[in-house]
Amino acid sequence: MNPHTLATDRNTSEGVVSSPQVAPRRWLQLNTPITDWHGRRVWLVGASTGIGLACAQALRAAGAQVVVSARNAQGVEDWAAQDTGVQWRSLDVSDPLQVQTTARALLAEGPLDMVVYAAGYYRAQRATAIDLDDLLQHDRVNYQGALQVIHAVLPGMLAQKKGHISLLSSVAGWRGLPNGLAYGPTKAALTHLAETLYMDLQDQGIGVSVVNPGFVATPLTAQNQFTMPALISPEQAARDMLKGWAQGQFDIHFPKRFTLWLKLLRLLPYRLYFPLVRKFTGL
Repeated sequence: MNPHTLATDRNTSEGVVSSPQVAPRRWLQLNTPITDWHGRRVWLVGASTGIGLACAQALRAAGAQVVVSARNAQGVEDWAAQDTGVQWRSLDVSDPLQVQTTARALLAEGPLDMVVYAAGYYRAQRATAIDLDDLLQHDRVNYQGALQVIHAVLPGMLAQKKGHISLLSSVAGWRGLPNGLAYGPTKAALTHLAETLYMDLQDQGIGVSVVNPGFVATPLTAQNQFTMPALISPEQAARDMLKGWAQGQFDIHFPKRFTLWLKLLRLLPYRLYFPLVRKFTGL
């Protein structure tokens, strides 16, 4: 089960598109709210399609300077060629040297205000047909890649005493699910990583957030052979992400009509959780 995965900012007669002005709820503010993106420089890793690309487009529309990285350019290169506020940098997150080289080049051009790790790999897998190579590939892209990027950018953020790291996890990492043998544990690791980073970096002036989408219509979820409840578009996911940052949230999860039920399931003891999941999935 994989619950994953705007126009550009132009001065026109209709004005400049800005980020949604959301009245922050104080009890949600674990980070400094980000409501004005103008002049902010954001690096989105894993943003050639899906949620990452939609988020890059939403941030650009809100006034941010965006740098987009992924293994495949898809349509991003054309977008970058037409807008000086968009940069494209090819990157394979499983190659540590590439990550370090790319990060050094970006930091040489100026500080990064936010880094969004959205790189993701997904193949359904069960323990009855285990594929070790595929398990390790999930780990290299979904988790180890995040570690490589954080290792590359964190020293600069610590030196400037500001910045924000946002990790795109998934509700698939909240509890064990059928078909999630390879994907779910890597997302659980990302969530745990974000929690620990937050506690270590909060007093250093660096924000940390974790994004936990439900089902989003992306090339990854297109593999699913079942009806996905509360399916949303990547553009809606991007809007929810910007809303979460504007409210200073740490845990940004959506759509609420689906994720709130899953949060309740997290509270169930195993003797109830296991049979309930089997009943609803048929697995």
